[in-house]
Amino acid sequence: MSKNDIFVHSTATVQPRAQLDSGVWIGPYSFIGEKVTIHKGTRIDAHVYIDGLTEVGESNHFSPFSSVGTEPQDITYKGEETLVKIGDRNNFREFLTVHRGTVKGGGKTVIGNDNYFMTYSHIGHDCFIGNETYFTNAATLGGHVTVEDYATVGAFCGVHQFCRIGKYAFIGGFSVIDQDVLPFCRVAGMRPILIYGLNAIGLRRKGFSRKRIKALKEMFKIFFYSDLNTKQAVKKITEQFPSGEDRDEIVNFIQFSKRGVIKKVSEKWDSELE
Repeated sequence: MSKNDIFVHSTATVQPRAQLDSGVWIGPYSFIGEKVTIHKGTRIDAHVYIDGLTEVGESNHFSPFSSVGTEPQDITYKGEETLVKIGDRNNFREFLTVHRGTVKGGGKTVIGNDNYFMTYSHIGHDCFIGNETYFTNAATLGGHVTVEDYATVGAFCGVHQFCRIGKYAFIGGFSVIDQDVLPFCRVAGMRPILIYGLNAIGLRRKGFSRKRIKALKEMFKIFFYSDLNTKQAVKKITEQFPSGEDRDEIVNFIQFSKRGVIKKVSEKWDSELE
């Protein structure tokens, strides 16, 4: 077959109204519902289930036994038509689940581009996932969670409903997240959840300069180690550092937090702040 042909295995079930673009490949025993749209070059391996009002972008890959677009796990859901919208070049590994949104939560679950979801990851209803995020095995999001660009959610993590994970944040394995995770930070733990410093390795891999990383450390010194409360610390950061992408990311994240941000710092971070 050419790259523009559509391939559907003889044992797969594709409902007549499903929309398949050029280059889509659907493997044995997979199911594609009638309201599903799959765009160019996406590969659906064997035993994949995609249903509901679901739009899948270009060049995605769904591994066996992944399930996308099924009903939300919300007892108030009454069969309303809600959706899942997926961008381009995402990789969904085995036994992943992505649920549709709820009316009360905005009606949609959204996944951006270039994300990697490892085995048994779960994306609950009304979640928003940015771009280039990483979900390690069994990373689990409750409903209404936001995970911003370049964040990593570690293995067997549970993220409480309505929490936000900031850009470039890194969550260690087996953590329980019940408050917002600041951008650029590393966190881990189960009550208490602790800050373990900047995600310095991740930032360097993304091209952050030493100067830029140093400025971030200075901002976090003020926020975590001064005797100021949150409002006072934010005010001091805005006064001491000029407006810019990183400072504004931190300040806006704190100011718009509804659940509060994780603030308890591990003693292991002390040396990193020097």
